[in-house]
Amino acid sequence: MTTWMVVEDEPGLYELVLALYDLMGVDGISFTNGEDALAWIDEVEEGNLLLDEVPSLALLDIRLPGQVSGPDVGQRLRQCERTKDMVIVLMTAYRMSPDQRDLLVRQSGADHFLEKPLPDIPVLMKLLEDLFAARASNPKR
Repeated sequence: MTTWMVVEDEPGLYELVLALYDLMGVDGISFTNGEDALAWIDEVEEGNLLLDEVPSLALLDIRLPGQVSGPDVGQRLRQCERTKDMVIVLMTAYRMSPDQRDLLVRQSGADHFLEKPLPDIPVLMKLLEDLFAARASNPKR
């Protein structure tokens, strides 16, 4: 079964994303802060976790409680050998300039930037399919 990751601190969206994963037949790994996500990545990298499958997608809120942001998590995912080829999508409810978005995408190694509220399910599915296809054709992005 496919596995996707979400790092989101807003309870309503967190539950919505996990419900979406369930509807799509996708296993979910979820965190409500960046520190826990980084600890999980460290465990994966050290080989301390038995994973059926490394997630192929990470949805990361850019603003999280604590000291670790979504872009920090994305950057760490790109550094880890087992997670470096994941599709990474940053998301936020905050409006940003194109330059701010571009900077966060570059810093994190993200494939895409989404503004909340998330698009309707069919639109989101198509977007994710396109991102998987783009990453498959160019994994060194």
